[in-house]
Amino acid sequence: MKTENSNSLFDRRNFIRTAGLGVGVGLLGMQYACKSAKSTVGSSAAEEPVVATTPDIVGFDDTGSGAATAKVWTPVSERKIRVGLVGFGVCQFAAQFGFQNHPNVEVIAVSDLIPERCAQLARVTGCNKTYPSLEELVKDPSIEAVFVATDAPSHAKHTLEVLNHGKHCACAVPAIWGIDQLEYADKIYEAVKRTGLKYMMYETSAFHEALYGMMQIYNAGGFGNLIYSEGEYYHYFGTALDSFNGWRVGLPPQYYPTHSSAYYICVTGGSFTEVSCYGNRSIVPHLMPENNPYKNPFGSEIANFRTSEGGMARMAVCWDIPGISAESGRVGGQKGSWWNPRSFRGLPEANELVSRLDLTRPALPPSVSAGGHGGSHGQLTEEFVKSILEDRKPLIDIAMSLNLSVSGVYAHKSALNDGELLKIPQYKY
Repeated sequence: MKTENSNSLFDRRNFIRTAGLGVGVGLLGMQYACKSAKSTVGSSAAEEPVVATTPDIVGFDDTGSGAATAKVWTPVSERKIRVGLVGFGVCQFAAQFGFQNHPNVEVIAVSDLIPERCAQLARVTGCNKTYPSLEELVKDPSIEAVFVATDAPSHAKHTLEVLNHGKHCACAVPAIWGIDQLEYADKIYEAVKRTGLKYMMYETSAFHEALYGMMQIYNAGGFGNLIYSEGEYYHYFGTALDSFNGWRVGLPPQYYPTHSSAYYICVTGGSFTEVSCYGNRSIVPHLMPENNPYKNPFGSEIANFRTSEGGMARMAVCWDIPGISAESGRVGGQKGSWWNPRSFRGLPEANELVSRLDLTRPALPPSVSAGGHGGSHGQLTEEFVKSILEDRKPLIDIAMSLNLSVSGVYAHKSALNDGELLKIPQYKY
C-alpha cells in the first residue's frame, strides 16, 4: 500500500505492522545483556537458574521490536539431532541460543575448560554428560553436531576438530581470527567440501529484523544491485572485557567485523573484493600497541570496500568512542533504499513489488525464545537445525562465513599499512 508520498512503501499502519523491522536495530546497544550485575540463564530442564556476574555486551538482551507475526511454526521432522555444546564463558554463551529448548534437539554433552563453568552449563541445559575439553567431546560417536562457543582465537582450530570428527558445526563469530590464521580459512573451506557436513557461523546481524527484511527485498529484486551500503559496530571498551587468555585485550577492531559487514554480505550473499582501511590510534590504554598481545594501535577502524557487484561499502568497527552503542546498517540500490527512517523507499515499481513481500522472520518453536541481539538467537538455531533436517545449506554457510571474516582481517592489514588497497580472497560454495 502506498502513502501520500509515492516514494515511501509503508503507510503508518503497515510500517508498524511489518517494519518494526529496524526498530530492534535502532535500539540495539541501548540495552545490554551480560550486564555488570546478576543475570540468569536457565531452561525448563534445570533445577534452578545459574546466577552469574557478567560484563556488558552490546545488544545481548535486546530481543527486537517484538513485531507481531501471524506465522506459526510447523515442524519439518520429528527427529532429534544429538548436539554437544562447548563454551560457557563469561556470558554463558553456549546456553544462550536455545538448543536445549528446541524440540528437534537433544543436548547430550557439554564442555568447558573451567570445571565450574562446565558444571553450570550442564545444569542450565539439563545435560548429564560433560567433557573436560572440546577435543574430548568430539570423540563421542553419539554426537551429530557441535556448537562452538569457545574463545574467538580458537574458533578455526575447533571447527576443524569438529568437522574432522564427522560432525556438523555451528560456530560463534568470527570464523577465523587474525592474520596468522588466514591459512585456516582454506582448510575449513576444504573440510566442509570434503565431508559434506553443515557449517554455519552464528552471525546475529543476519537475523536482525531490518537486515532480514533487506535480504528478502534484495532476493526479490527490489533493490537491484546495491550501489552503496554501510554497517557499523560501535562498542566502547574503556577497559577490556574479561576473556579466556585475555583474547579481548586490545583486539584489532576489524578482527571482529561481522556485525557490520553483514549489512552487505548477508543482505546480498555477495562479498568484498578489495579494501582500503584506516585506523585511528587510540588513547584507551589496552588499545595501545605496547599494552596488548596483538601490538594493535587502533581503537577504531573504518574499512572502504569494493563489492562483488562493483558497488561500494563502508564498514566501521569502533571500540573507543564513548556514547555510541550500535549494531546497525543501511543499503542503497539501483531501484530503492533501506535508509532512514529504516524502511524501504524506492521507485514506484519497486515499492509495488515490496508491498507484496513478507518481510517478517520465520516462526520459532513455541519453546524457543527469540533471545538477544535483536531477537536473532533463536532464529540462528532454528536455521541451523533445519539445514540439517532438510539436508540443505544453512543461510550463513561456509562461503558467507569466510567472506564475512576474512575481509576484516584484510581490512586490518590495510590499516597497518596506512590504507593500502588490498585484494581479498573470494569464497563461493
